Amino acid sequence: MPDRRPMRVDAARNRDRVLSAAREAVARGDTSLQLNELARRAGVGVGTVYRNFPTRQALLEALSEDRLLALLAEASAALAEADPSSGLRRLLRAVLDVLLADEAFAEVLATRQEARSAAAGLKTRFDRAAEDLITRAREAGALRADVDAEDLRLMVCGVVHAARNNGGDTDSAAERYLAVLMAGLHSDPRSAAPRCGTRSLPPE
Repeated sequence: MPDRRPMRVDAARNRDRVLSAAREAVARGDTSLQLNELARRAGVGVGTVYRNFPTRQALLEALSEDRLLALLAEASAALAEADPSSGLRRLLRAVLDVLLADEAFAEVLATRQEARSAAAGLKTRFDRAAEDLITRAREAGALRADVDAEDLRLMVCGVVHAARNNGGDTDSAAERYLAVLMAGLHSDPRSAAPRCGTRSLPPE
């Protein structure tokens, strides 16, 4: 379990400086998060950075705690929706918005090797809530039986990539591609096309 002992004021201040420098780096599009460089930008010793964030993954998770809390709230609201399809769409849109705003967050959602951090527990809770929502949508017939959580994650990542490379308004593109995705999730693959060799009879 993570160390829950309260930090000294100066230690907490140094940790916040490192996080602030990391956020600025990500906002500039630099997701490499070189810990030595962050120490320089934060004005702290390299040892201070490594004590708080021994790996890049640990730093990424610390940066993602607020994002995960917001997604947990969205997942709860989505589960409370009367219509499972609307709930699923709400959660997918929330995830899409976060990924468009924060490239580094995609790594946190995708990794299976969490650091021993508060974010790891938040991610587990979010994954469970998402699975509950997916199960509810599938049982209601709002989601194809052959689509699982990993499929949805990959498809949302595809929407993010398409929206960023659309050449126009990213938000409008994301909304349009999400609508296409939702339509596909509802469709029945058995009714997508007539069987080979069949032909509709002409009207009498």
